[in-house]
Amino acid sequence: MAIRPDALPTDPSALTEMVLALDAENEKLRVAMQTLKEMIFGKRSERLAVLVDEQLALELGDLETDATLLVQANDDAPAAKPPGKVRKKARRNIGALPKHLPRCEQVLEPEATACPCCQGQLHKIGEDVSEVLDIIPAILRVLRTIRPKYGCRSCTDGVVQAKVLPRLIESGMASTALVSHVVVSKFAWYLPLYRQVQILAGQGVHLDRATLAGWVKRAAWWLRSLYELQLRTIQAASRVFCDETPMPVLDPGRHRTRICQFWAHAMDDRPWGGPAPPAVAYVFADGRGTEEIAGQLTGFSGILQVDGYAAYKALAGGHGGAIQLAFCLAHARRKFVEVYKTTQSPFAREVIERLQAVYALEAEIRGSSAEQRLAARRTRAVPLMAALRERLTEMVDQLFSQSKLTEAINYALNHWDGLTLFLRDGRVEVDSNTVERSMRPIAMGRRNSLFSGSEGGAESWAIVASLVNTAKLHELDPQGYLTDVLERIVSGRTKSHQLHELLAWNWKAARQCTAQAAA
Repeated sequence: MAIRPDALPTDPSALTEMVLALDAENEKLRVAMQTLKEMIFGKRSERLAVLVDEQLALELGDLETDATLLVQANDDAPAAKPPGKVRKKARRNIGALPKHLPRCEQVLEPEATACPCCQGQLHKIGEDVSEVLDIIPAILRVLRTIRPKYGCRSCTDGVVQAKVLPRLIESGMASTALVSHVVVSKFAWYLPLYRQVQILAGQGVHLDRATLAGWVKRAAWWLRSLYELQLRTIQAASRVFCDETPMPVLDPGRHRTRICQFWAHAMDDRPWGGPAPPAVAYVFADGRGTEEIAGQLTGFSGILQVDGYAAYKALAGGHGGAIQLAFCLAHARRKFVEVYKTTQSPFAREVIERLQAVYALEAEIRGSSAEQRLAARRTRAVPLMAALRERLTEMVDQLFSQSKLTEAINYALNHWDGLTLFLRDGRVEVDSNTVERSMRPIAMGRRNSLFSGSEGGAESWAIVASLVNTAKLHELDPQGYLTDVLERIVSGRTKSHQLHELLAWNWKAARQCTAQAAA
């Protein structure tokens, strides 16, 4: 509503207060408008080299040549190395194709093998060999199972026949390999079922999307016990990453979707050589309240690496110190990045530069033991964070209480103990990017599929996505892994008390041992 002249206060102090309030409101609106522009047209990266480019009037001076580039939040690329350290060679297959792939040879003989001079027979003196990577497109085939019957000519009861093999889908038309292909295509490579129906139709097989959805549901039913074991294994770790993301679910009664949640629980001790392998397990839930996460982490005690969401704080507060929260420094940094992108605030940029030095140290000590990481952090990161806190405390009283920069500063100060837990424990990561990277497959699948058709479908999504994405973390072929796991479970070759053998890291280790023994 516009302000009428007769509504303005006559008291100078009241008028001053009104002007300051309107200025603060205008600043918030300008920031919101600029943030929206950045979301639509701007670069997503939080790297300092991207933030401070040629279009910005400010220059970093010595920082541009001497400092290490800032690691982007939610970026799974390795951090830039400090100056003076040799950059690792890029992993490329140039002239060295994998040895495990089968070779199909084609020999190109010359048109004539007679000597052009004397017409004598030429003999082979050598050869040139070149290799290229080839592919055979997926071919649908019909797998016929024939069970001969044998009978005795002298007896009437002597008929012998092999037993029927257990099948993933009894009386169904799909083999385990085909069901695995459909499941992996959807949950590992984000190909919605309706597109897979179109692909199959191109090969002359016409199926309904509901048929493929039934295959996915059946596969998830067989995999549920393995999924629950993987979830329990993650939650039994002493340090767990946790995050949540919305999941729209179709609500047939209202002819629209309702927003539910996917919670992700992850572990990964590779940065300090610990015992926990990389793994993630998703849990479908109706909401994102404290009761949801409390029900999932019943009995958990240890370090929970999370963002600043209030449900985690309430969870830790209700467990009497059994759960210790390690907050994400990337989330705190992101708030200053947003301020800098919209206002080019010199102080926001100063904070980003200071945090860049912390990330440069983390990149340097990644892979060291927990004790070595803690020693390096105490020597080099503690002074950096102490100086940063002093600057934040000094600046917060000089700003409008409603400005975005004040919000960013208050977030950092209010979460300081959790943000600096990595300075007191060498096992703790500086941020929660481990679990945020595991949220990307869910976001990709959600973008392509738009929503889950039902709660049961969302639960199947959580089960299968947990297993295939953990397989991807271990650089396994998700389809080969899932096909073997399903065949072992369905056939009964792997009993319920042996399910731990099918966890991705154990499955991979067993294959490696078999390969070494055969070599």
